[in-house]
Amino acid sequence: MHPHDGPSRTPGNPASWWRGAVIYQIYPRSFHDLNGDGIGDLPGVAAHLDHVARLGVDAIWISPFFRSPMKDFGYDVADYRDVDPIFGTLADFDALLARAHQLGLKVMIDQVLSHTSDQHAWFRQSRSSRDNPCADWYVWADPKPDGTPPNNWLSVFGGSAWQWDSRRRQYYLHSFLASQPDLNFHNPEVQLALLDEVRFWGRRGVDGFRFDACNHQFHDALLRDNPAVDGGTGGVTTVRPDNPYAMQQHLYDKSRPENLDFLQRLRAVLDEVGAASIGEVGDENAPPLMARYTERDRRLHMAYSFALLTADGTAERIQREVEALELALARTGGWGCWAFSNHDVPRVASRWPHLPPATAMALLLSLRGSVCLYQGEELGLPEAEVPFERLQDPYGKAFWPEFKGRDGCRTPMPWQAEAVHGGFAPAAGSAEPWLPMAEAHRPLAVDAQEVDPASMLHMTRRLLAWRRRHAVLRDGALGFLSAPPDVLHFRRGQGPAALRLVFNLGTKPVTLPHFGRIEAGEWQVLPREATP
Repeated sequence: MHPHDGPSRTPGNPASWWRGAVIYQIYPRSFHDLNGDGIGDLPGVAAHLDHVARLGVDAIWISPFFRSPMKDFGYDVADYRDVDPIFGTLADFDALLARAHQLGLKVMIDQVLSHTSDQHAWFRQSRSSRDNPCADWYVWADPKPDGTPPNNWLSVFGGSAWQWDSRRRQYYLHSFLASQPDLNFHNPEVQLALLDEVRFWGRRGVDGFRFDACNHQFHDALLRDNPAVDGGTGGVTTVRPDNPYAMQQHLYDKSRPENLDFLQRLRAVLDEVGAASIGEVGDENAPPLMARYTERDRRLHMAYSFALLTADGTAERIQREVEALELALARTGGWGCWAFSNHDVPRVASRWPHLPPATAMALLLSLRGSVCLYQGEELGLPEAEVPFERLQDPYGKAFWPEFKGRDGCRTPMPWQAEAVHGGFAPAAGSAEPWLPMAEAHRPLAVDAQEVDPASMLHMTRRLLAWRRRHAVLRDGALGFLSAPPDVLHFRRGQGPAALRLVFNLGTKPVTLPHFGRIEAGEWQVLPREATP
């Protein structure tokens, strides 16, 4: 028994609560700082779960809180089974879990299986020699005769995906930061060890897992070069076009077919502990991959991509991406999930400025599939401006100033408009937050919106209640109908319970039969009695 083992639970089936669920993502560093050290923590999350429950969501997803050197703010795990002291303790997590369940909220946690921190005990041992028990647990390769890396693979965060290690006199693979070495999933022992990490948290009582970068879990064993994108650039939706990563077709460094067998083994563990799952699929052609990853009852329960996390929020783009996923999922019986914002991209209120936050929320909650709702979206928060001297994100530092990184969507949650640090910490003597409180967020704080019935917060609650009242919005079929340019027009469900919705994403009013005049940025549901 691991020394951190806690209470266990009886294996069971997650049933189907996840199907059509609305999952509220919490980035714990920025949610609430209860101990006043400048960094949000697990007790701070627990203290504000009432706010989340009042929204009417089904579950929370907590970004990583495991022991970590925080080079990538928790996505570089040094110990999968312990809470980092900046977030609290395992007892704090157990208390949070119990409070969430008391409020009727499911709890999903982030699991980063494709890589670890270079401070993880496995990697410390692996890099010590070529013949230790963990020697083959990471992706090691000899240099070319001229000393250069073994192939042309690139890191998502810029530069070569290979880092030289002088102890082994070999390169190791890192798809992200050099301090995040990739695990070698071709080694069966690695797979078994990672499945045990999932089993640990499932037995502790979590209701589900969000698997980070889950299509990065295998690499081509032959280490073949990736070909160039036609023309040498463009088309990639998972990274910025000014990143050289976008110049390659990533055929060999991710999204490998061997991953399908591992996901089946992972599903067996999920079923054993009664937990649901969602996979992050960052691929240039994500829909077919998502469909295979979520093939009914065989692998993950659901998956999401970066399809609607880009700057293009036009009706044409949204319809194209939704239809592509619908078509792919229909072939496998899989299940998708949609998000308009998360901790990796600029907030949707700034990314799609043509779309009022309430309209964006209504559209997100109208799509077929489950939904991930990022903290602050219920307030309509715009992207925060973070000056270079306060920047924390290594991705932003590498590509500044053309790309300012991910800090603008990670600034502290505003709880009280007039309080010190916006109420992020409970007392005036608290440390300066790890990222500055955005002054533009103060008027949008929870307490300010709570007293305004017309606020985005109240609108979000009404929209979530509307989604709960209509089962077709959780699980009904989706079909697009004819519409003018810049307009989304679709039906959810069939028969007398069906709903027809129209969203004007353009800059001019439109008039549609049965709906009438719809102003720019507005949306309507066709009354049931008027359904043709």
